[in-house]
Amino acid sequence: MTQAHKTTWILVCDGARGRIFTQPRPLEPLSVVSSAEHPESHGHTRDLGSDRPGRTQDSSHSGARHSMAPRVDRHNQEKTRFAQEMAAVIEKAAAAKAFDQLILVAPPHVLGELRPALGSHAAALLVGDLDKDLTNLDGPEIAGHLGAWLRF
Repeated sequence: MTQAHKTTWILVCDGARGRIFTQPRPLEPLSVVSSAEHPESHGHTRDLGSDRPGRTQDSSHSGARHSMAPRVDRHNQEKTRFAQEMAAVIEKAAAAKAFDQLILVAPPHVLGELRPALGSHAAALLVGDLDKDLTNLDGPEIAGHLGAWLRF
């Protein structure tokens, strides 16, 4: 008795690029479902805006100045925003039943942003994750890292 093939989506991303792959049928190579780039994550923090907080001056005679808020790393903020955008795309597709199982592949810090950003539909379909940056690899090389989850 043969088991029906489950549609698996593989999200491979870092803080600036993401690709979603699928394996259409067992023994077939991965194919790209979609890809996205977040140019703001590539830039330098200084180009994304001031990271210096606003300042205030005491009304006392000391004239002391204090920062109003802690510094924010806008570069990391953009990477977090991109991970949340990718999670939203995955959630929308999961709610539409576009796939049966999900694998996340990303560096550890990005996985840490992706997992909690997944909605309930996508989280229920998550079968595994791999904490590696494979964004510069092609489909066959990525598939080689996912042998435990894919049928070849």
